[in-house]
Amino acid sequence: MGRYTFRLPDIGEGIAEAEIVAWHVKIGDMVEEDGRVADMMTDKATVEMESPVSGKVIEVAGAEGDVIAIGSPLVVIEVEGEGNERDGKGGRPAAAPAPAPEETAAKEPAAVPAPEPAFEPAPAPVAEKSPAPAPAPAPTPSPAPVPARAMGHTRVMASPAVRKRAADLGIDLGEVRPAEDGRIRHSDLDAFLSYNAAGGFQPAGLKGKDEQVRVIGLRRRIAENMAASKRQIPHFAYVEEFDVTALEETRAQLNEGRGDRPKLTMLPFLIAAICKLMPRYPMLNAHYDDEAGVVTRYGSVHLGMAAQTPAGLMVPVIRDAQDRNLWQLASEISRLARAARDGSAKSTELSGSTITLTSLGPMGGVATTPVINRPEVAIIGPNRIVERPMFVRDAGGVERIEKRKTMNISMSCDHRVVDGWDAASFAQDLKKLIEAPALILAG
Repeated sequence: MGRYTFRLPDIGEGIAEAEIVAWHVKIGDMVEEDGRVADMMTDKATVEMESPVSGKVIEVAGAEGDVIAIGSPLVVIEVEGEGNERDGKGGRPAAAPAPAPEETAAKEPAAVPAPEPAFEPAPAPVAEKSPAPAPAPAPTPSPAPVPARAMGHTRVMASPAVRKRAADLGIDLGEVRPAEDGRIRHSDLDAFLSYNAAGGFQPAGLKGKDEQVRVIGLRRRIAENMAASKRQIPHFAYVEEFDVTALEETRAQLNEGRGDRPKLTMLPFLIAAICKLMPRYPMLNAHYDDEAGVVTRYGSVHLGMAAQTPAGLMVPVIRDAQDRNLWQLASEISRLARAARDGSAKSTELSGSTITLTSLGPMGGVATTPVINRPEVAIIGPNRIVERPMFVRDAGGVERIEKRKTMNISMSCDHRVVDGWDAASFAQDLKKLIEAPALILAG
């Protein structure tokens, strides 16, 4: 048998190290050639590592969350033949690994005594002089006081488990009437709870267990990025209310005749409106390099779309969003969201955004204060659509009350680059487009 050391290969230009985000094998497992060994995360993507040989895993590089350098051993596999592990200088193969504990035990002579189990300590030596008098027996702890019944002050009979449950619920067992033989059982507590729920005895919820969850992989990257964004960027927020009644009517009409095209949501309209305004507000579609003191304004809108996935928050990017129509935007939104959720998104699809849109859909709340996606300088967050009465002027200028659909749109901006006046002006111009959707569709 030999040892094959699988070293972490070069998995990307300029990548010096990678983080272990998931192991698919453990020590003692058999792995097939091309079988998944581990998932490694770099600054750009998560890469699956596959075993180049078949054999038994006898060493692994570390735990999930550890970072190892390119070229370092990832796993050591016991293989048939010599393997590839040498004496460190390309010489003879390394010595065979020590036999497994069970094999060693099988080859040992029967006369060799097994070590004493840790849980059976050796008896203390007995003194040769006359034995000391036996110690006095420890005093028996007095039984815990039991509540007496309100009438008669008789002793309450119940098991320790019933007593503990009653104590947790704050129930005086003296108030519980047993069903038989004078002993209170769990069924008696259940009956007491059902008849006295109004007394506050019903527990508010189930008790969970404490646990520690290591922050690794994508979740750690998100935490680091969000902390750096809040630490380095002076955020300011701006929220405006939009009447989206006309836009929702337009969207419904377009969806009725969409054929095999994707269904339009609110997002394609909002993205199209943002792209229309970017030439007039270039400071919003920009990156700020605070170390160099340089703001880069972009002519193209590479719109990031914050998406919640099983692995955490990801921001797939719609490239050149300004060149796409509503249907193309809807198709790209669906494709990128699906790729982010199933983990098939490429690294180029998860980087390079110039401004980000974040939406929680129906759970969007009244208003949000989203965190800027560094090094961008602005992020826009549509909130939940609600119906409420509003004053509306008719063609003759007379006000009347109508039921309208409204939505708040929140913005967070980097105050080092974007002035409050610019953010407010952008929001008001965006409001005009959203409330008159024909302007979005016009060339």
